[in-house]
Amino acid sequence: MIGLNNLQKQFKDNLIEYENYVFDDGRSYLILGASGSGKSTLLNLIAGIVSPSEGNIYLDDICLTGQSQADKDRLRTQRIGYIYQDYKLVEDMTVEDNIRILEICGIKSRDFHDVVSELDIEDKLKRKVRGLSGGEKQRVAIARALVKNPDIILADEPTGSLNYEIGEVVIKKLIDCTIGKLCIMVSHDTRLCQFFDVTIDLSNRGDINA
Repeated sequence: MIGLNNLQKQFKDNLIEYENYVFDDGRSYLILGASGSGKSTLLNLIAGIVSPSEGNIYLDDICLTGQSQADKDRLRTQRIGYIYQDYKLVEDMTVEDNIRILEICGIKSRDFHDVVSELDIEDKLKRKVRGLSGGEKQRVAIARALVKNPDIILADEPTGSLNYEIGEVVIKKLIDCTIGKLCIMVSHDTRLCQFFDVTIDLSNRGDINA
């Protein structure tokens, strides 16, 4: 469970405010909004990458706002899988090495072969990432996030650089692989609503509206 309480983030020329909200375990959420509405900022706040200017974020019974940065980094590493729009893969490494990269940090993986099988990338494990298509790279990025078996999946516009047909395949794979987990994805594409349990519309002020 993730709870937002009186959450605000002040940037130099913009104050983003979020309504109080609870994201329940085992459900998938799509957060919609135009560029600048606070979608990616919200994910970064939840992940502990940036800190709120006001308010609190709760991860179950832990108040993230009161944690040190080292503690927030540890919680993110242990419990959150983050999927980026621009993949953040190492282009000159193989698919397998990119997916297993967290093992270097001592993070124990779930069954590696189950994950790559679910995402249909078994035949690409020895290929260098630089030779993959955009849809294939995104599936590798999803596999890297899932292989540590996190409680929470955060996805920052993972289909933003893909055409709708390829993006739809990627989203279906993501949803299939995160059943039973809390999954929060941000996007500007209303066509993706059909794949999620809950759609949240982020207004221009950054408020969350169910």
